[in-house]
Amino acid sequence: MTHTPNPPDSDPDAPRQPSPIFLIAPDIDNHTLLEYACVSLASANVMASDFARDLKGSQGHTLLGIQQSIMLGELAVNRVLDNLDQP
Repeated sequence: MTHTPNPPDSDPDAPRQPSPIFLIAPDIDNHTLLEYACVSLASANVMASDFARDLKGSQGHTLLGIQQSIMLGELAVNRVLDNLDQP
């Protein structure tokens, strides 16, 4: 069996087409999407933090680093929401 390095439909310069399996309705407004992203990041933050407590050594430290990245993403999304809500 030979392996083709680049199948014809995987042109790296072609526009990305999302999978039709999971789609967000196109009429959902940006504020709602940002609120959902914020809640999702907050949940991931808590899960990573809780799980990191159960890990020892470098694995726990690695997960805490990931948790901090999640937290920074959550802070950024919150700031965008604050900016959008200002009069």
